[in-house]
Amino acid sequence: MSIDARDAPATPHTRGVDAPTRRLVAWGAILAPALHTLTDALEWAQGGFSSLQLWLNYVAFVPLPAILLGLYACQRPRISRLGLAGALLYGFAFVYFAYTTLYTLATEAATYEQLWDQLGPLYTAHGALMVAGGAAFGVATARAKVFPAWTWSLFLLGLGMNLVLALVPLPELLQTLGTTVRNAGLVGMGVVLARDHTGPLDSS
Repeated sequence: MSIDARDAPATPHTRGVDAPTRRLVAWGAILAPALHTLTDALEWAQGGFSSLQLWLNYVAFVPLPAILLGLYACQRPRISRLGLAGALLYGFAFVYFAYTTLYTLATEAATYEQLWDQLGPLYTAHGALMVAGGAAFGVATARAKVFPAWTWSLFLLGLGMNLVLALVPLPELLQTLGTTVRNAGLVGMGVVLARDHTGPLDSS
């Protein structure tokens, strides 16, 4: 009787990337989202944008498309093409978000509200792409059962908070909380990969 590859145990022989690449993806998934969260904290502490905070934000955003593709590759062949589509959409949104960081530096917008006044509809559209792509990636990751459930649960919970809080007029701090939870899910995936040297990933 044949066994679907996605039903087989997650072992080094079924993973889509080698150990050095997994480590690179792992540290990217830890550092970039953590830096993103740090820049949000700096924005709140300063009451707006600063050059340092924006450049750190740019550094955090630029590698995210590659990191999502790396997390997808680390789950192959157990993860479906839905995961690839989600990683691409999520990454595409962050290509635009990285651009908005450079745009903010160029225009010297002092706050998110000022940036929103200039880019609102386009920013919203890419935010929707991020949520849709992230949801697809998160659901595919849940089905693949390579990463522990708490990692993709945090990621999906954060996305859900971002979506709800974007539709309901609530303080921006709560939106930042959703982003922090979402980033925590990605950091968790990175930590799991970083600790995985030779054995299968623990999907319990």
